[in-house]
Amino acid sequence: MAKRKLITKTGGCHCKAVRYEVQVPDEVELVACNCSLCSMTGYQHLIVPKSRFKLLKGKTKLTTYTFNTDTAQHYFCSVCGIKSFYVPRSHPDGFSINFRCLDDQEFHSVLTVDFDGRNWEQHSDELAPLEGGNI
Repeated sequence: MAKRKLITKTGGCHCKAVRYEVQVPDEVELVACNCSLCSMTGYQHLIVPKSRFKLLKGKTKLTTYTFNTDTAQHYFCSVCGIKSFYVPRSHPDGFSINFRCLDDQEFHSVLTVDFDGRNWEQHSDELAPLEGGNI
């Protein structure tokens, strides 16, 4: 398989108090999770290694929400309430970017796969590791 070209995208929250840049392939695979939190917010996961994510501004504007195992770190803008990225339980060594929070959503290819997050324990092994899949 040919190595995918990495491109730099920017994104952030609604009020622009939180801004980041992320390096992603020009062909991405999004995860559409049906857990209660993702369903309620319409979150579309684009998971990247921490090394490809850079917070540009807004560190002091972020507030954190955790639940269940307290592994996932859900970061929300304290001004507008938008969660534009977080550290997922499935990939604590990476970030999940909300695809809908990217400034530019033009890619060579965008594929969305469904994930049964309501039954996370039974399906967590179906998620691609950071070293493979769409990364």
